[in-house]
Amino acid sequence: MQHTSSNTHIRRSQQRGHADHGWLKSWHTFSFASYYDPAFMGFRSLRVINQDIVAPGGGFPTHPHRDMEIFSYVLQGEMAHKDSMGNERTLRPGDVQLMSAGTGITHSEFNPSSENPLHLLQIWIQPAQRGLTPSYSDWESRRDAAKSLLISPDGREDSAVIHQDAYVYRVKLAAGESLSHEVAPGRGAWFQLISGQAQLGDATLNPGDAFATEASGALTITANEAIEGLLFDLK
Repeated sequence: MQHTSSNTHIRRSQQRGHADHGWLKSWHTFSFASYYDPAFMGFRSLRVINQDIVAPGGGFPTHPHRDMEIFSYVLQGEMAHKDSMGNERTLRPGDVQLMSAGTGITHSEFNPSSENPLHLLQIWIQPAQRGLTPSYSDWESRRDAAKSLLISPDGREDSAVIHQDAYVYRVKLAAGESLSHEVAPGRGAWFQLISGQAQLGDATLNPGDAFATEASGALTITANEAIEGLLFDLK
C-alpha cells in the first residue's frame, strides 16, 4: 500500500491478491482464502472486498456463513440469489443485497446466463455484535445521484440496513465533476474505484484502486473521467 501521509493510504489494484479457478476470477483487496497478507486484514470493520467475475452458468453452491454482514454489488450481468431464510432474487447492475448472517445462514449465488459473465463486488463488514438473528435487505438501482446511500445502520433514504456503524455510498460522477464527503473525527473512509479515473488530492486512482483515510475533514473526489465507486464511512 502506498502511504501518502501518516493516516492516508492508497491500495493499488495490481497489489491485490488474485485467484483464477476457471469459472471464477477473483481479486482480493484484503486477505481472503489462500491469499494472506497480515498487513491487509481489513480496514476498521471492513473485512473483505472481492472483485469477482463468474463465467456463464458458474456460481457458488449453497454454503454457510455466520456473524458477518455480507453484501453483493452487481456491476455487469445478473446474479441469482437463494438463501435459507426463503429469499430468492435476481440482481442486476447497480443492485445491492445485504445479509446479516448472525447465528448462521446458508445461501447460493449463480450466474443464470449461458452467454454473459457476471461481474460483482462481494463485501464483508464485521457486525457490531455476534449472535444476531439472521436478516436480509436489498437496494435496487433506482437513483442516479452523484452520491447515493446504499447501506446504513438505520435504513435512512431507503437504504439497506446493516448491523454496524457503517455507511456505504455509491458514487457516480461525470468527467470534471467533484463531490466532498465529511469524515468526522474518530471515523475512517475507504473509497473503492470501480470504473473511470478519479483524483483525491495528489492521488490518481484507476479501476480497482482504493483510497483510505483516517484524517477528519472534507474528502474530495474529482472525476478525471466518468467514474463509479463505493465510499465507506466507518467507525
